[in-house]
Amino acid sequence: MFKWFSGIARGQRASDHQGPAPAIPKRDRTLEAVISHQRITLLFQPQIDPLSGNILGAEALARWDGADSAEQLFARAAAAGLSERLSRLIQRTALRAAATWEGALKGLHLSINLLPQDLARAGYDQWLLEEIDAAGIDPQRITVEITESALLSDSDAIARRLGRLRSAGVRIAVDDFGTGYASLAYLTSLPLDILKIDRGLIADIVGGSRDRIVVKAMIRLARELELSVVVEGVESSAQLNLLAEWGCDLYQGFLGAAALDEAALARFVAGTQAAAA
Repeated sequence: MFKWFSGIARGQRASDHQGPAPAIPKRDRTLEAVISHQRITLLFQPQIDPLSGNILGAEALARWDGADSAEQLFARAAAAGLSERLSRLIQRTALRAAATWEGALKGLHLSINLLPQDLARAGYDQWLLEEIDAAGIDPQRITVEITESALLSDSDAIARRLGRLRSAGVRIAVDDFGTGYASLAYLTSLPLDILKIDRGLIADIVGGSRDRIVVKAMIRLARELELSVVVEGVESSAQLNLLAEWGCDLYQGFLGAAALDEAALARFVAGTQAAAA
């Protein structure tokens, strides 16, 4: 999955993260215009049941022809002090798109990524619920994805904001689970529904490596905590067979489908439904 931000380096303690003072934002008129005129493209990567092959959801991913990747796009936005504006535009656009889905896409769940700055902002939860209401989409179709770097500033306040979203029906997913320094602590202190296992952990699960043991244990732990599991970056049938055997709920990756535009997503879901009929 393309990440929208760069947080604290994996494996680094928050107390160790001193670093230089943030750079003063440098105005980027081109990107300002892109955001103002809503010229960001969204693609959607299917989230697939490993047993049935049914597509149950899709993750919204940002693209702009002025950047080679979402990481580059958000790095440019961060340098210009535009991260939150860009993030909220993408979230709003994704919600309004999914609200209009019909035919094969009707009822499909939507996952949207949140920046650490989003959750750190007082009132963000209310803003997002108002956007969901304005789009006319059922909150129970929405999953918000967070990373551990979003939880390092004021975890109590963030937990309250996530709790209000969850009370409204929005599902909460921890992205890149297993790559941070305190993943397990968050499992007992946050209102969570889903663990997303990072692609880096599953790359070598075929063949009896340590990653195989770790991923299997993570899925078992999630099951015991009554959390769903989504695995990213699945690229081979051998990986998928193991993940299905261990109890993974959904997967994303090139084995199933790359990120697709809305028309291609509709064709892909319709084709899967026809094949299963």
